[in-house]
Amino acid sequence: MKKIEIFTDGSSLGNPGPGGWCAILRYKKNEKIISGGEEFTTNNKMELTAVIEALKALKEPCEIELFSDSTYVLKGINEWLVNWIKKNFKNVKNVELWREFLEISKPHKINIHWVKGHSGHKENEICDKIAKEEALKRKNKC
Repeated sequence: MKKIEIFTDGSSLGNPGPGGWCAILRYKKNEKIISGGEEFTTNNKMELTAVIEALKALKEPCEIELFSDSTYVLKGINEWLVNWIKKNFKNVKNVELWREFLEISKPHKINIHWVKGHSGHKENEICDKIAKEEALKRKNKC
């Protein structure tokens, strides 16, 4: 399996409000930046969407080191998902995104790492800036 690093961030202007997401995918010395957004969304949706879209961009099963400043994403993946599945996602927000994450993540081995946001982490700062720009694009459309 190829070993890759993925850095993600999401943003929303208001919660809910216009939002954006960004991911940096790194394999050896090659990087790809992807981003997008929605006109009416939440921060948590954008954080999770960044992870999902990054996984969708992969063309084969990979061993992934995933970096996020979202405790929602980190705890969702590492702690909460097992119980959510057992109770069929009853009373869980963003069910459709979590189900999509489960499906798209199946072929991969994912290790998730929390990074403190707004603390000078280079890739997190880049993702944060791009996610905010994506949110602003949607705000200006409204």
